[in-house]
Amino acid sequence: MSDTEFLARRFEEHRSQLRAVAYRMLGSLSEAEDAVQEGWLRLARSDADAIDNLGAWLTTVVGRVCLDMLRTRTARREDPLDDIRVPDPIVAPIPSAGDPEQEAVLADAVGIALLVVLDTLTPAERLAYVLHDMFGVPFADIAPVVNRSVDATKMLASRARSRLRGADRTPDGDLARQREVVAAFQAASRAGDFEALLRVLHPDVVLRADGGTAGIASRLLRGADQVASSAMSFRWAAEYGRPALVNGGPGAVTVIDGEIMSVLAFTVVGGRIVEIDVLADPERLAGIDVAELGF
Repeated sequence: MSDTEFLARRFEEHRSQLRAVAYRMLGSLSEAEDAVQEGWLRLARSDADAIDNLGAWLTTVVGRVCLDMLRTRTARREDPLDDIRVPDPIVAPIPSAGDPEQEAVLADAVGIALLVVLDTLTPAERLAYVLHDMFGVPFADIAPVVNRSVDATKMLASRARSRLRGADRTPDGDLARQREVVAAFQAASRAGDFEALLRVLHPDVVLRADGGTAGIASRLLRGADQVASSAMSFRWAAEYGRPALVNGGPGAVTVIDGEIMSVLAFTVVGGRIVEIDVLADPERLAGIDVAELGF
């Protein structure tokens, strides 16, 4: 085995975690893969023998790549609609009871609602929070990446935590019960039952729809009346909704003639829906394999 092959094998041992770091940083599956690939290129150009802890080194390198990508993304935002962005969903079929592989996936899942809140942080705050709070990277290792002192880096993570607490919408723990609430919402949508929709929607529910550049118009709706009215307008789409897991939580996939038209992620708190995130961007939806979902 050549030195390059040996190094590549060592890199592959860390790919799963690196992808998880990049996805939490970027909320984009394709950009996460790009960041991981850039991590490999930087490793290939480095003196690998001088690296004491390869996993930690790669994590901070990929974090730095993601930080640069986030800063570029932020600089390019010009239109207020650019802020209505739903992260790329990870869609899976409803698991069989007791399926250990699916349970492992769910245990490591990060909800769309949390990714949306992470998008409100500054790039440096997001990096400090993700690397330290989610992956246990010491602040001393993060500080050089954000070009701050250790104390200042701790403050970045502290501010991130405060923002996240202020927008906390931790889902109910019972996934089966969450799915029941979402099923009731879908049934009410199909039936055009406005009052039934109001019963399953929290009064302060938020609906965020990301249509990309060629999908439905991006929009942000607040309040049960507005969201219920929107569901009534799109009741035809509910006829084609198939239940699925979206980032480990209850969701629905709208499939028409074998093509995915939208993915909906629901956040259920206290038995009511508090957030609906809709991805209707054809370009990003094209990356989801309908056949793998069994539809």
